[in-house]
Amino acid sequence: MARDDDREVVYVERGEGSIKPVLFGALLGLAVGLLFAPQSGDETRRALNRRMRKMRALAEEKVDELSERISGDDARPTREREDTREDVRGELERRVSEARARRRRAPAPVDDDDEEPVA
Repeated sequence: MARDDDREVVYVERGEGSIKPVLFGALLGLAVGLLFAPQSGDETRRALNRRMRKMRALAEEKVDELSERISGDDARPTREREDTREDVRGELERRVSEARARRRRAPAPVDDDDEEPVA
């Protein structure tokens, strides 16, 4: 058995790496991209504002969905969801029964070879 004194302790030193150069590079790339964009400044600003509004609306929607799930409102099935589930279930059962009927009507494949099947 090894004792605690005999174990080698390895210290991992963190390098001087930082996220600052990555962020600086991203911002610099964004600035250069905006300077050389084929659109005018007004068009670019409008497009950016439009995208930001869409992203904000999407984020708000996702937060609302998450809060509903957490509060348990979404966990209780509503009548509308039950109807949808019944419709889907009925459709699936109908398709399965049709597939079974087709399988029963289909002729058995004729095997011309008299050899044993190989697994």
